[in-house]
Amino acid sequence: MRTRRKQPDVPAPDGPWNEIVPGLWMGGHEFRSRTGQAETVLVRDEFDLVQTLLRLPGYGPDPGVEHHVWPIPDGPLDGTQLAGVIRLARAASEALDEGRRVLVRCYHGYNRSGLVVAHALVRRGHTAEEAIRLIRARRSPWALHNELFVDYLRAGLPTARLLEELAE
Repeated sequence: MRTRRKQPDVPAPDGPWNEIVPGLWMGGHEFRSRTGQAETVLVRDEFDLVQTLLRLPGYGPDPGVEHHVWPIPDGPLDGTQLAGVIRLARAASEALDEGRRVLVRCYHGYNRSGLVVAHALVRRGHTAEEAIRLIRARRSPWALHNELFVDYLRAGLPTARLLEELAE
């Protein structure tokens, strides 16, 4: 399964991660340093829960940090993949309720992590549009540039999951 498309017109983010709401962070495996060079992001113990949507060994977190891995493509998702996104968003929201620091990450920290973070925000009372605006304001204007993921959020992930399962 291909998990990342090369999109040369989409710039790497300026930092490894950004706080979207208190305790909920969104990030990636690579960012652009002040010198303009690509830098690798290594997570150690900065967070209590790390959710990874792209399997890349050697990027952390440290042993002992709760780590959920659910590789999904930056493209159309099937019902099982959407169910995993819903579960991750629920786990992130529950961790926030417990006062834990949560990082949701993918390659650049734009689309896949944005889908999980946005759904967590919707679970916490935001509308899909509010969640999308907040993520773009706090992470990057490039966040959630995958229009299919925006469509999933606008329809509601449970509805999108049902429709995907019916189409299978």
